[in-house]
Amino acid sequence: MGTYAAVVLAGGAARRMGGVDKPALPVGGLPMRDRVLAAVADATPRVLVGPVDGVPQGVRAAREDPPGGGPVAAAAAGLALLDPDTTVVALLAADLPLLTRAAIGKLLDHLTGGGPQPDGACFVDRDGRRQSLCGVWRVAALRAGLDRLTVERGGGLSGAPVRALLAGLAVREVPWSGDGPPPWFDCDTDEDVRRAEEWTR
Repeated sequence: MGTYAAVVLAGGAARRMGGVDKPALPVGGLPMRDRVLAAVADATPRVLVGPVDGVPQGVRAAREDPPGGGPVAAAAAGLALLDPDTTVVALLAADLPLLTRAAIGKLLDHLTGGGPQPDGACFVDRDGRRQSLCGVWRVAALRAGLDRLTVERGGGLSGAPVRALLAGLAVREVPWSGDGPPPWFDCDTDEDVRRAEEWTR
């Protein structure tokens, strides 16, 4: 696989955790967002969308419009900072502390493997639910989805669901069969953070 970019979405309100800056919470001694950025260390560029305090060196920063406008608005802000020739992007939630480079590599392999070329590849859990913010996508397909949604919603993307962005895209669903915990494990509660901490020991 050639070069790819990464957009990490870190602007959520974390209402179930009292509104804390969830991506900044440490797991295994590192903020969750830094662990996600480390899993895509070979991506060019890496873009972090959300509060800009403490952005690691070499990472581009963006803010969704309006702040707190949700993942689709954040994806639009992140894609706007990609280089013009970027064709593939990993679109990732910032609360995936167990994500690894191996997991990203598996998704990239499925995106560019033999057979019909999909618009994206994302993990699915054991119940068949797509983990859309743990996936890799063709930039052109995402931008077309953003353009369509902008028209459908009268110009605004705030509050739009990710499933609406991805509607109509050809998605290759990838089960996880690797060692260790699933890379899409996200931390929505304090208990989730504790579980992730145990897995990283």
